[in-house]
Amino acid sequence: MSVVLTALYVPADRPDRVAKALAAGADEVIVDLEDAVAPSRKAEARGALADALAGLGGDGPRVQVRVNARGSAWHDDDLAAVAALPPAVAVRLPKTDSACDVAAVGAAAPGRRVHALIETALGVERAFEIASSGVVAVSLGEADLRSQLGLPAGPEGDAGLQWIRSRVVNAAAAAGLRAPMMSAYADVRDADGLAASCIAGRALGFLGRTAIHPSQLPIIERAFRPGDADVERARTVVDRVGSAGADGAGTVVLEDGTFLDVAMVDAARRVLAIAARFA
Repeated sequence: MSVVLTALYVPADRPDRVAKALAAGADEVIVDLEDAVAPSRKAEARGALADALAGLGGDGPRVQVRVNARGSAWHDDDLAAVAALPPAVAVRLPKTDSACDVAAVGAAAPGRRVHALIETALGVERAFEIASSGVVAVSLGEADLRSQLGLPAGPEGDAGLQWIRSRVVNAAAAAGLRAPMMSAYADVRDADGLAASCIAGRALGFLGRTAIHPSQLPIIERAFRPGDADVERARTVVDRVGSAGADGAGTVVLEDGTFLDVAMVDAARRVLAIAARFA
């Protein structure tokens, strides 16, 4: 099972930073053509993609390119540039409002994995539709949502996002996708706040987080790393299930008569996969 806990954003118009991001230790690197690049530099950033990502190898992090939103002046050219990149490079689609947005990306860049960012109230209402549209993952872009909903920045606005966060976690699970990663934490100097926010997100069902600075990566990893008790419990579940018999309702029956749902077994295996990464 592949475990992804960290994804590091880097502006596409800074090839030097792209090289550093690829070596920073993140599981994924998101090369950004959207918010991190000024309108006057969009073409330059797009042109730099091929050289910046030319040396991609199988041992490095996964790579996504966040294109500009569908309907923007840069979207079509962004997708054309991504289509010329190595096939493993995925598309991160901002402001995804519907399955039609995802289908349009598939038509312009066939075969690309698509990560859908839900950043609008309409996108939240259609979260399951988007999660079921063929994307490999969904996640929230909370800065734009806060603005649209009139929520304050920072922890003061978190209460207004709780239901939305759970809605997206549930949509991903219902569509059979991996648990969403949390949105980036904007204050790179607030390590304690980042850690506390990650722990709260983990309790809601998120797994991992995007980062905007390499210093945030180890904090995110520590927050989502399972504790010893979690690992031992998961190991017990998986070991005992090996000798259990399945019934007709998607459960397994342990020797002592205890029932375990298949979803519980999958969750235990996910815990062990995360723990194995840090072994």
